[in-house]
Amino acid sequence: MRIVPLIRGINSKGMEGKFCIGSNAKQLFRSNRLILLFVLITFWTCAAFYVQYYSPSTSRKGDNEAFLGRERMRKQDDRVNKAVSEENHHRQCEIPNENPSVVVSGKALIDGLRRNSTSYGLVMGPFDSTEDRILEKRPTGGCDKNGEFARVVRGRKFVVVLHELTMTGAPISMMELATELLSCEATVSVVILNKKGGLMAELVRRKINVVKDKKIVSFKTAVEADLVIPGSAVCASWIEQYRAYFPGSQSENIAWWIMENRREYYKMSRHVLNRVKMLIFLIEPQSKKWLAWCAEDNINLDSQEISVAPLSVNDELASVAGISSSSDTSSSSGPELMLHKRKQLRKAVREEMGLKDSDVVVMCLGSINPGKGQLLFLESAAQMVVDKELPGKANIREVVSEGEQVLQEPTLKILFGSLWSKSNKREYVEAMLRIIYQHPNLSKSMLWTPTTTRVAALYSAADVYVTNSQVLGTDAGGTADIVDHNKTGLLHPLRRPGNQLLAQNLQFLLENSLARKEMGARGREKVEKMYLKQHMLEKLAGAISRCMTTI
Repeated sequence: MRIVPLIRGINSKGMEGKFCIGSNAKQLFRSNRLILLFVLITFWTCAAFYVQYYSPSTSRKGDNEAFLGRERMRKQDDRVNKAVSEENHHRQCEIPNENPSVVVSGKALIDGLRRNSTSYGLVMGPFDSTEDRILEKRPTGGCDKNGEFARVVRGRKFVVVLHELTMTGAPISMMELATELLSCEATVSVVILNKKGGLMAELVRRKINVVKDKKIVSFKTAVEADLVIPGSAVCASWIEQYRAYFPGSQSENIAWWIMENRREYYKMSRHVLNRVKMLIFLIEPQSKKWLAWCAEDNINLDSQEISVAPLSVNDELASVAGISSSSDTSSSSGPELMLHKRKQLRKAVREEMGLKDSDVVVMCLGSINPGKGQLLFLESAAQMVVDKELPGKANIREVVSEGEQVLQEPTLKILFGSLWSKSNKREYVEAMLRIIYQHPNLSKSMLWTPTTTRVAALYSAADVYVTNSQVLGTDAGGTADIVDHNKTGLLHPLRRPGNQLLAQNLQFLLENSLARKEMGARGREKVEKMYLKQHMLEKLAGAISRCMTTI
């Protein structure tokens, strides 16, 4: 501790501003006494601070544990990031280099895309104004006042925990849940663990209350709620700190909705899986996998209830698709009218994109990272561009134009989102751009769109949707559970072995519009039967009711 500046004003001989030591013993004693007094004051201040904040016997022990948990969270996040990086490195294939003499820096690639250089395709959209002009208003549905979900949640208090604000699956799903709870007359507060991403404006637009911090205030808000619903395995650290701050049974009011299916997420959350009231999974295969991992680690979940509540198509997309919502009471947004508007929207958006009728748009939305497999998808597309001898390829297809039969070849267009999302992996985007740079013909097929929650226009413009997730996609996990092969879609194997078959599947759908329409129609029937909002809410209502009954 430096004390010289504090006593520089002591003056033994009228010399203000200088520190002098004279021969007068009395003056020396007085100076030393002042120094001693200062040291004592400093000592007692530090001692009081220690007793108040660090003594285990004080009433602030819970605060201390919560603050100490911050370092634990940081270390845990570091472990998860390392595990994800290792897995991504293992998964990522070697990038083919057709021109080894050409070396382009990642920065140059990204800068070129930002400048909308045609070397990497074109950045289009978002199409918010087009949606607003044609749809007139955003269909958001509302609460089915007579439904079971409304009966269960009405008048109750809920806390919904979002692990981040990126425009990706889990955060958007939890925002939709908060919206539904609010519309059914429940009190809802949202806790945000990481504010990266662009969903805050949408939360404000929907008038959803956001708790001002993710620590003490969030814990106190949660303990007063009837039910707390964290929406990601990443919420493990928050759950641990919440239980430490309120160690009693009143903090067991947690129904943990786990969206992930990767083992590293299980590892980061396994120590608190048996400290919540209920575990909710998206699909049966996911729940079985997590329970098998718990069995391997001898984690006892006998006191936890396990539930499955699959996600659903939201009101906006269902309405634009002409699918009636159980909560939609507005006659002006009936199915026939919305189907007509969807055709208008498709025509307008495709015109903005500069597309022809013969262009077949293959779309892949979502954060751009190795787990989603966009790089492997792009390698398959590059194979289609380079290899003109794929099985079943025809050179010409008949299309109808102005009442006459003309000959046109279907043209592949690839639409990628979500560009500029904060959950994208920059190195992965650079690897994709490098492939495009090395295949100039591929750039003619590329379209990009920024991250957005307004996706109705994009779905309207697209003809094929590709899910190439290397975790819950392809012929494994969730996609295999949802897609019926050769009926509602086409499946292919994981990782590089799936590239050639994915290319062949794309070529088949590119050239067979009838197959696209038939698979789409059967997929629509399955959605109407199993994946509308009322289906999810019915299962979720049962889970919430059981969870609150046992609290």
